Amino acid sequence: MAARNVVVAQSGGPTCVINNSLRGIVEGCRRHPGTFGHVYAGHFGIEGILKEELLDLSATSEEEIALLRTSPAAGGIGTCRYKLKKGQDQDFERVVEVFRAHDVGYFFYIGGNDSQDTAHKVSRLAQDRGLDLVATGVPKTIDNDLGDGEFKLLDHSPGYGSVARYYAHYVRQANEENSGSAPADPVLVIQAMGRKIGFIPAAARLADPERTMPIQIYLTESGLTLQQLGENVLRQLESDGRCIVVVSEGFDVGELGTIRDNFGHVQFSSSQQTVAQIVVNYLNTLKFPVPGKARGQVPGTDQRNAIAYASVIDLDEAYAVGRHAVEVAMTEGNGWMATLLRDRGRAGYNIHLDKVPLATVANSERFFPKEWIAPSRVDVTDAFLEYAQPLIGEDWVSVPTVRGLPRFARIARAFAGKKLPPYVPQTYREG
Repeated sequence: MAARNVVVAQSGGPTCVINNSLRGIVEGCRRHPGTFGHVYAGHFGIEGILKEELLDLSATSEEEIALLRTSPAAGGIGTCRYKLKKGQDQDFERVVEVFRAHDVGYFFYIGGNDSQDTAHKVSRLAQDRGLDLVATGVPKTIDNDLGDGEFKLLDHSPGYGSVARYYAHYVRQANEENSGSAPADPVLVIQAMGRKIGFIPAAARLADPERTMPIQIYLTESGLTLQQLGENVLRQLESDGRCIVVVSEGFDVGELGTIRDNFGHVQFSSSQQTVAQIVVNYLNTLKFPVPGKARGQVPGTDQRNAIAYASVIDLDEAYAVGRHAVEVAMTEGNGWMATLLRDRGRAGYNIHLDKVPLATVANSERFFPKEWIAPSRVDVTDAFLEYAQPLIGEDWVSVPTVRGLPRFARIARAFAGKKLPPYVPQTYREG
């Protein structure tokens, strides 16, 4: 059987390690030239496939592909927030047309809940249209919300370990600032990403597992109100003279002037006000038992692309799951997502690679376990620490530099020749 071409694409928000999954796929395919032909990338995700903008990754050298290990975010091939929704029949048909025109037999989609749903839908449509296509999902999300509540589909998403490490370091450093400037700024409010799922703000506890710092963590799942937050902060000021508040961007503080992306997800960083601003403004209306006022910090997209804070464990696992996806595609065929699961019966931290049906994981959503929220509702339990601590690793990542600046991968801008008429994605025409 002749080798068939490959398309790989990314979707949704990037991570520190997403390019390592891409590297795993590219290097895995290159090891099997009898099975895989040209490896193309959808430039800016599914949008690039719809527009027939296919980067020929076969034109990029092995050295540059290797540098994807420590190249953060999605600068290499691009990502998007374009969702193939029910009723967008023209878009789905176009994907199949592009794949058929370029003899694509393998499709790897790196992403979260919505991406796995897209991969599943494309795989089914291809079968219905008589296209021999193997679609395989590769997990990615900093929110860690892909999978199930029992962690049997996916223990954790590649990307989460690095953002957890970021917050462990960020909060530990913020504590030094807060402790030194408490007479003027006794309260520091830090807003964390994660929409309405609390895995990211929970990672703040990794900064202080012994609980010696005056930290309060407000997950959306805690169910607390802004007024209760204020009361808790006042009590902390009475006992410690200062307080660090880590609050989820999805914490309920009322209307924010909500803006949503094309997936329907709230873009809290694009709203008219941030949760941190509202919390700081509210706290500063209260009478503190100590001098000074509250101030806030809202880390931006650096929390998902600061490669210097990446977890080495996360980097290695992201690569491994990408390589495993290639093996799954070769041996198991269509309709699977590569996954990683924890070996809970063994001493220490160990994972193994496995697979789950795309139909099962598509649009799945995992919430922060209620049993991991402390009784105080402003902290997490040790069970969460046991789960999350191994994911952040021990060592600092080594990033290649040239003249003191990081050397990131340079993907050749070589595109496959177009074979179809131009196409405008359906949502843009209907919008």
